[in-house]
Amino acid sequence: MLIIEKSLYFLILFFSVIVHEIAHGFIALKKGDPTARDAGRLTFNPVPHIDIFGTIILPLILLLTHTGIIIGWAKPVPINPYNFNNPRKDMLWVSSAGVLSNFGLAIILSILIRFFHISNSFISYGILINLLLAFFNLIPVPPLDGSKILAEILPYEAKEKYLKIEPYGFFILILLLSIGIINFILMPIITFCFRFLTGIS
Repeated sequence: MLIIEKSLYFLILFFSVIVHEIAHGFIALKKGDPTARDAGRLTFNPVPHIDIFGTIILPLILLLTHTGIIIGWAKPVPINPYNFNNPRKDMLWVSSAGVLSNFGLAIILSILIRFFHISNSFISYGILINLLLAFFNLIPVPPLDGSKILAEILPYEAKEKYLKIEPYGFFILILLLSIGIINFILMPIITFCFRFLTGIS
């Protein structure tokens, strides 16, 4: 029974990261870039979205080691900003789409609890994991969405200097995770948002 429950948690996470990536590709298509569509990434078929480490290995490690949190990612959708009419503005929308999709899923699931009084651990987990994906991706460190959003907001000269940290982004993330950015910074924000959305104290 425990294996079945953990598998369902994994499926909720996987569905959430797929929605996140589809949102990037869908908005890119609306802004004039068909790259994700042509690569077969605007689909809920999980196979094209699988990233061996981020989708399978890392979540399984977190499950098996009982860390209390499961996070991962899908393979990033391909984007070609040269197809955009307004590359900076359009890229800002595309980068924001994934985060907004996770906030949207969290709100939809919260409605089930707040207004329809449908509540179980899977719905609560769905809300929490989507809030976590949204806020985690807002961290302005490459390759997370927050870095792309910030890059398009900054003036050109500041953007060029900022993007120089890109080769070190993974190591910066490891450092942030090791010092507890999720537990000490993100989780209090996520808990507040969960209570605000669901009305559960």
